[in-house]
Amino acid sequence: MKKLMVIFLLIALLAVGCSTAQTESSTEEYKIGILLSDAGLGDESFNDSAFKGLEKARDELGILFDYKEAPDGNYEEKLNELVAEKYDIIIGLGFSVQEALEKTAKQFPEQQFILIDGQSEVDNIISITFKEQEGSFLVGMVAAMTSKTGKIGFIGGADAPVIHHFENGFIEGARYVKPTIEILSKYAGTFDDTQAGAAIADQYIKNNVDFIYHAAGFTGFGAIKKAEEKGIYAAGVDIDQFFVAEKTVVTSMLKNVDLAVYQLAKTLVEDGKITEKSFALGLADQGVGLADIRVIQLTTEQQAAIEKAREAIVAGTIKVTAEKRDGQ
Repeated sequence: MKKLMVIFLLIALLAVGCSTAQTESSTEEYKIGILLSDAGLGDESFNDSAFKGLEKARDELGILFDYKEAPDGNYEEKLNELVAEKYDIIIGLGFSVQEALEKTAKQFPEQQFILIDGQSEVDNIISITFKEQEGSFLVGMVAAMTSKTGKIGFIGGADAPVIHHFENGFIEGARYVKPTIEILSKYAGTFDDTQAGAAIADQYIKNNVDFIYHAAGFTGFGAIKKAEEKGIYAAGVDIDQFFVAEKTVVTSMLKNVDLAVYQLAKTLVEDGKITEKSFALGLADQGVGLADIRVIQLTTEQQAAIEKAREAIVAGTIKVTAEKRDGQ
């Protein structure tokens, strides 16, 4: 009799085990597709950050993902490919893809899309923007504290509203520290031309600029390398770019696209859908921030001033301009 009870108990445990295994194996696998921005994977910046977030979501949450690149600018073709491959959500990375994403979203109203770096009113597009001006304000403070010549420079990729955020914050942060500082600003018109970035940096350096901040993707990579070659300081963008030029990159303005993408994937896995229509992520949300300060040594007073400014921005007592001002 005891033997029979043991057998029945084992059968019951096996049945429970099989039921659990079936439940676990039937757990839905979510799929995310992404169309990368102009410079593509390997830009040491914006695209690589988004890709890092998807890799983390794959490793920790079990999501499946794939990506597309459109170096020829044919965004619609790649978006249609992603739609045909049936992803739970499709991400369009960068403001340049917005028009194509909106057109595609209207054609496929049941598909959920996400636009990063743009604001859309299309029903099935979730918009994610960042308050780049807030993190760039802190970079501007560091630049003004670091500069010996009193001249610093900004390099933008495209003359577009998103890039104005970086420029405005940098200018306001520098003038917050040193109202008389001279700031040069130029747009390369591209995010994937290292030679163009190097050429602008070279012009700046000949004009006595000794600190360069860029929001230019792979174009900015060229600017940083030129700064290293000429022995001046620079700040990176989007990710910590210290390892691009370890004697030159003082800090970087962190635009935490990786964290945003990961959090979207986590919400998808936990809730089955994303219900929020838009997100605007700043210092308070850890959407942007300042990388470790290296290469130079700030005084205790300077470090305290940066932290005080950060707290004031979060509290709203310092309001950093996002839109480009007339005459700027």
